Amino acid sequence: MNVEKESWTSQIKKGVLELAILALLKEREMYGFEIVSSLHNRPGLSISAGTVYPLLSRLKKAMLIDSAWRESPVGPPRKYYTLTAKGVSELAEMTNTWLSISNNLQSLLKGGFLE
Repeated sequence: MNVEKESWTSQIKKGVLELAILALLKEREMYGFEIVSSLHNRPGLSISAGTVYPLLSRLKKAMLIDSAWRESPVGPPRKYYTLTAKGVSELAEMTNTWLSISNNLQSLLKGGFLE
C-alpha cells in the first residue's frame, strides 16, 4: 500500500472509530482491552491500545462516556466504560449521518465502479 493510500485509509478509520466505540458501549459496559479486542475482530476497525485510550479520554471529556473502576476476577481492577445519556443521543446522530453518507456514496459507486 502506498503512503497516500495509507493516509487516506487512516483518515477514514479515524473518522469512524468514535462511532464504533460508542456502538460497542451501547451494547454493554466494557473495559479498554475488551474494546481493543472487539474492534480487532472486525476487519478494518483494528486499533491499538495506544490509540484507544486517548480516544476514550476524549469521549469522556466530551461527556459521551463515563468510567468506573471495578474489581477484576483475575488481576488488578479494571476501568469500565459506559455510554452516557448524551452519548446515546450522539450515537443516534452519528449513526444517521454515517448511514446517509454511506448510502449516498454507495449509490455513487454503483453508478461507476461497482456495476
